[in-house]
Amino acid sequence: MADIAHLTQLIEPEARALGFDLVRVKMFGGKSDPTLQVMAERPETGQLTIDDCADLSRRISDVLDALEAEGKDPIEDAYRLEVSSPGIDRPLTRPQDYTNWAGHEAKITLIDKIDNRKILTGDLVGIDGDKVTIDVRGYQPMTVALDQIHDAKLTITDRLLAATAPLSSDGADEFEEVSDDTDSNDNHALSEGQK
Repeated sequence: MADIAHLTQLIEPEARALGFDLVRVKMFGGKSDPTLQVMAERPETGQLTIDDCADLSRRISDVLDALEAEGKDPIEDAYRLEVSSPGIDRPLTRPQDYTNWAGHEAKITLIDKIDNRKILTGDLVGIDGDKVTIDVRGYQPMTVALDQIHDAKLTITDRLLAATAPLSSDGADEFEEVSDDTDSNDNHALSEGQK
């Protein structure tokens, strides 16, 4: 399996060079369909366009291809590269995410149970140092350390939809007809072929 910390060190400067913040680098799909997923965003909008995804994808591919040519490929097997914006139900991966999205509903999965609960769903209160507080629906506010969180993401609600509405609808009246066998993805993902 690829070293995610090392991949993040390689990818983050490429995202920053384009003015993007890196949200997450993750490998998934196992041996049958390994995929390197890179999520990034423009700090001012929290979104990426298709062109942004394409630009970042090219930069990442260039870096990884150069390493492969030097015999230093950080990913041993063939894989697919997927570059996308975080989407509406975005993962919460950085401390600032818990501040930026305070007041919105989230689902936090813990590594180990706390108060006999492994999944906490409710409104994010925020973060203080390395402690995240979530007002657990039907229970009470709970505070957990970042290192106790296995996974966290926003939950789609009307409030979140209103907060993440596109900043511009330019081009919304333009469309392209596609055949029924063409895949589409609402969160601006761009996938490249096998590497």
